[in-house]
Amino acid sequence: MKPLRFAIFGAGFWARCQLAAWREVGGVECVAIYNRSRDKAEAFARDLGIPAVYVDAEKLLREVKPDFVDNITEVGGHKPLSLLCAKHRIPCICQKPMAASLKDARQMVAAFTKAKTPFFVHENWRWQSPMRALINTLRSGVIGTPFRGRLTFTNGFDVWANQPALRDLEQFILTDIGTHVLDTARACFGEADSLYCQLHRTLRPAVKGDNVATVLLSMGEARTSVVVELAYAKTPLERECFPQTLAFVEGPLGSIEVTNDYWLRVTTKKGTHTRHHAPPRYAWADPRYDVAQSSMVACHRDLLAALRGGRAAETSGMDNLKTMELVFAACDSARTNSVVTFPRMRTN
Repeated sequence: MKPLRFAIFGAGFWARCQLAAWREVGGVECVAIYNRSRDKAEAFARDLGIPAVYVDAEKLLREVKPDFVDNITEVGGHKPLSLLCAKHRIPCICQKPMAASLKDARQMVAAFTKAKTPFFVHENWRWQSPMRALINTLRSGVIGTPFRGRLTFTNGFDVWANQPALRDLEQFILTDIGTHVLDTARACFGEADSLYCQLHRTLRPAVKGDNVATVLLSMGEARTSVVVELAYAKTPLERECFPQTLAFVEGPLGSIEVTNDYWLRVTTKKGTHTRHHAPPRYAWADPRYDVAQSSMVACHRDLLAALRGGRAAETSGMDNLKTMELVFAACDSARTNSVVTFPRMRTN
């Protein structure tokens, strides 16, 4: 099968990882890169063997005509560069969070719908080995329909060292890691019909935005009570587990727990069954980001199947719009100290 030719927009921290993940999957060829800084783009292309460098994204699309674009720029580049792809009817994968506002996200999805062009969001969290095991175990029905769940991403890791731009995000915790974990909550429990959020800022002035969040959601037909705990707090912890997400879910037939070091424990009347779901190791992945970076391979595999028309991608732009609704509703809830409801998101 002929490889799909693609272009990368952006030459930052995550671009190298995502290109490595594409090469792990195979069936694709990176033929060009765009970045505002030519020096940075040329260094990236030279190191990773990309043949063409552009500082004009539209010129790249006109001249190269890639089969798709992987837009891995910072948030400010997501909307304009993705819309440029829609204009040229070139499928686009946009880095998360899709946009800086819900209005922008809706405009992006609408533009690709109008252009009848595929649009996806690179949302890899639900593809992490332990999270995928949790999702599949829940869907198996082994503990019945869950009535309560908790997803926890709390650590003291200095994420700003590799991504200094995150220091200046006003809505940091919810738009950065919250996007990931709320999307995983949707994959686990279904769509939300309400949420309530509280935020804290514990690292000012070094970090501008909120760095701690607690979100309570009612999700799915069973209105499962779900707590999402988020923190980049530099708080001393007995066991630092960045970048792992821990979980505990209760159902009428038992419970499921995801613990440190990728263990999944299922407890029913038959006892407790334990299985290890460590992420695959890749030479290019930073061990400190292991479970997050390795999940890009599974995410890309799903996106590639969709690009080839084999099946719908889990993280289409339309689907991720529901995650964006949760993210910005959580921001509104914290600002107004009120519950936000989503009657339109419930499954009839």
